[in-house]
This record gives sequence, C-alpha cells and structure tokens, in this order.
Amino acid sequence: MLEVSRLNPLQKVALRFAVVSLIYYGVTILEGMLMRAHQINYDVFHTDHYYAILNAHPMMGIFGSSFMLVFGAFYFLVPTLLGKSIYSQRLAELTWILMTVGAGIIWISSFFFRYAALYTNYWPLPVSKEFSPYALGTFAIGNILLMGGVFVFCYNIFATVFHQRDQKKPIWPMLLSALGIDGFINLYRRIAGKGREKEPIMPLPVVAIFRGTIDTVLDAVVLGGASVIFLVHAIYTVMGTNLSAGWLDALIYKNIYWWGLDLIADGLVLIYVAGTWYLLATLISGKPLFMQNIARAALLVELVVSWNVWGHHLLSDQAQPNLMKIVSGEMVTAFELVTMGIAGFITLATLWQARPLKMTPPLKFLLGGVLGFSLGVPAGIIQADLGMNRILHNTQWVIGSHAHMQMLVGLGMTLYAALYALFPMLTNNVELKSKSLTNFHFWAHLIGGIGMSVAMGFAGMDGMLRRAVYPGDTTFQPHMIIAAFFGSLMILAYLAMMYNIISSIGIRGLIEIFVKLPERQKREIVPAI
Repeated sequence: MLEVSRLNPLQKVALRFAVVSLIYYGVTILEGMLMRAHQINYDVFHTDHYYAILNAHPMMGIFGSSFMLVFGAFYFLVPTLLGKSIYSQRLAELTWILMTVGAGIIWISSFFFRYAALYTNYWPLPVSKEFSPYALGTFAIGNILLMGGVFVFCYNIFATVFHQRDQKKPIWPMLLSALGIDGFINLYRRIAGKGREKEPIMPLPVVAIFRGTIDTVLDAVVLGGASVIFLVHAIYTVMGTNLSAGWLDALIYKNIYWWGLDLIADGLVLIYVAGTWYLLATLISGKPLFMQNIARAALLVELVVSWNVWGHHLLSDQAQPNLMKIVSGEMVTAFELVTMGIAGFITLATLWQARPLKMTPPLKFLLGGVLGFSLGVPAGIIQADLGMNRILHNTQWVIGSHAHMQMLVGLGMTLYAALYALFPMLTNNVELKSKSLTNFHFWAHLIGGIGMSVAMGFAGMDGMLRRAVYPGDTTFQPHMIIAAFFGSLMILAYLAMMYNIISSIGIRGLIEIFVKLPERQKREIVPAI
C-alpha cells in the first residue's frame, strides 16, 4: 500500500497529474463509445448533443489526459535527470489545478451547454448565432485556464533547466546543448577528424523535453489567443452588441489555428514521444543510446519541421495557395517519416544491442508504442498527397487509421510504458498487485486500439465522413459495430489497469495524494487478567 507521508513533493505532484489524467482518459473513452453507439443506432441522443461531445472528446483526450500525464512525468524527470530541485513547487501545483479546472470547464461547455464548433473552431463558426454566448464564453474561459496551465508548466521547466542557485555557469553552452547543437558539432568532429567528441551538457531526454516545450508555448499562444477572441465576442453578445465576424479573414485564421493545432500532433507528440522512447530504451537496456549524436540532431530537425507542416490539413481547401500545399502539405510533411523513422530505429537498435532482455511491462508497452506510430505515421503520409487527399480528406480514415492509431496506440502505449516504468519510482517501490491484469491491459489495449482504428479507416475508404451522421442509412453500420467491439476491449483494458493500480496503492493512498486524512486510531491492547 502507498504511504503518502513518505513521498517527496515531486512524487506527490507527479501522482496528482497521473490520477487526473487517468480519470479524464476514462471520460474520453466513455465519450468515444457514446458517439460510436450513436453512429450505430442514431437514437442514443440528439444529434446536437453528438456534435457537442465530438467537440469535447479530443480536448479531453489530448489536454485533459495526455498532456496531464506527460507534464506530471516531466515535472518528476527533469529535476531528477539534472540532479537539481524543481524551480517552483508551487507553480507545479498550480499547473495541475489550472489544467484540471480548465479541462473540466471545456467538458461542461460541450456536454451541458452544447458548444459544438469542433476542436478546429473554424472561423467564424465559433462566434455564429448557432451557439449560445454562454456556451462560447464557458468554452473560452476553460481553454484560457487550460493554456494558462500550459504556460506555467513551460516557464517552470525552462526555469528548472537554466536556473542556477549555487554555481554560476554560462547560459549559452547550456542553451546550445538543450537545442541539440552539440549533436551536430560532435557529428562534424567525427566526420572531419577534429579530435574527441565533447560530452553533452544536457541529458538527451531533457533535450527532447526542452524542444517539445518550445512547441508547447507556441501552441498555447495560438489556442489561448483564439480563446480570448471568443471570449470578447461572447461578452459583447451578452451585452447586446454583435461584433462583425468579418473583421478576421477566415483563411488566414484557419492557417494560424491549424499551425497551432499541428504543433501538438506533429511537434509535441513526435518530439516528446521520441525523447520518452530514448529514456525508456536506456532505462530498460542499461546501455547508452545508440547513435546518440544523430538522435540529438534529429530532434532539432524535427522541431523545425514541426513549424512547417500544417499545410497538409488544408490540401483540400480551394482558397489555399498551391505553393503552400506542395511545400508544406506534401514535401515537408513527408520528411516526418524520416525523423520518426530515425527515432524508432535508434530505440529498437538500443534494445537489440542489449539482448537478451526480460519482457517487462515497460518494454512491452514501449514496443507497442513503436508499432502504433509505425502504422499511424505512414497513414498520415498517405493523406498528405494531393491526389489521395481528394479521396481521404475529412473521412473516418483521417481520424481512424491516422489520428486514433497514433494517439491511442502510438502515444497511448508509450505513455503507459512510462507509467509502468515510473510507478515504482513515484510510489517508493510499491508493486502492482497483478501481473495478469497488466498483461491483459497490454493485449486488450493493443488489439482494441488497432482494431478500432482499422475499422474506422475502412469506413473512411468506403466514404464515411468524420463529422457527419447518417440517420436511416445503414451503409456504414457494420464498420461501426466492429469499431465498437474493439473499442469495448479498450474499456476493459482501462478498467483492468485502474483496478490494478487502485488495489495496489489503496483507496486511502489514492485520496491522500490530494488530501491528508486523519490518522488512524490504533486499538489499545488490554492484557487479559
């Protein structure tokens, strides 16, 4: 059982992030199955409610669940890897509070107030008269709080990396190492025969976290800024003054907004995931990372690539300039197959050199994560072709074979690998009660995630749109029944994992992660006379 009183502040805050993340993930898969049931029957709830849930679903899955688990892990890992304390424990606590409240308010805005502009929030749809200004304002406030938590996290991580309380060191070499420039320098030294390579200042996982956090800041600026605009429109509407939606060009807005959104999918996910793979590979194998300098250099290349790939979301937009479609949408996007391929190869090569390895839960889930991205990334590259995009754009293929394959299998399995690897570190070596439940979690989630994504992909190839319902039309019903079956496996996987974790740390330990309970009274033992 977990003894919370013996945990240090970093362990506690990381566990708080993890608990909230897993709760919100449960909400996310419940929403997904509700929508799947509606796609099968169309009488589960009103169609407006379906679209409202569709609005909340990705926000809860990405920010409420994935970001929360990632941020909690990084708050623990960055100080640990650098051998220093976190810059501000209070800011770490503020982060999870802001993000928890913000994600909850976003869910309320959709589930109860029926805000359904979808997570893309295409202009001027969010501020149209179709939605209540109270629904729009609620969504905007929730997103502002959420992005506020993201800003606090980024500041705290940056400050932790560069702040020096005792020994003062030059910032410039630290910055170069955090960006991975020393990886390029060492590669040049090796090729040119310029002598021995220099040991990098920053550990490789910290480099990945630092670079991913740069994208996180930019993403928060875009999404938070858009939410401020939404809030202004909501306030003016409540006051009886309707602002003209025409003051903002729809195409320019769409490019800026997709640039911000794509920093999550093609920046944060790939960079953070690569760094997590590298860390897990070294922890599991006990060996130094294979081709470490190339790994550092590739992370910097991926950072630049992530700033220039958003155009693949606008390949079917007739107003989008053709040059941007070709350069950003096709050419730069295709390069992501290279950077992610390098990360996968380096990870697998590191593990291969350390064989034989025991097939532990972190290793199994790590391999599952690599498999997920090996399936999901090529599916995305297929879409990023002007010809194929005409067929696949806005279909279930996009959200199934590509997005859900990457998020549920690739990212999800990677996060679970990190969770199982960090669990003993965060709980002072508390052991999970059941290995059988851990194995069931692995297989049910892997098979369920791949099966559901493939079923959605086949529906997309047959013409099923991703943001449409088909009442009275049973053409796609078989696809959705198969997707629901595999989705049910993921629900069982989630329940098995949660039961295993909760039974291992105890209900009291779970509660005391957040609130200290009164001490248990010990019974007095009265000796028999």
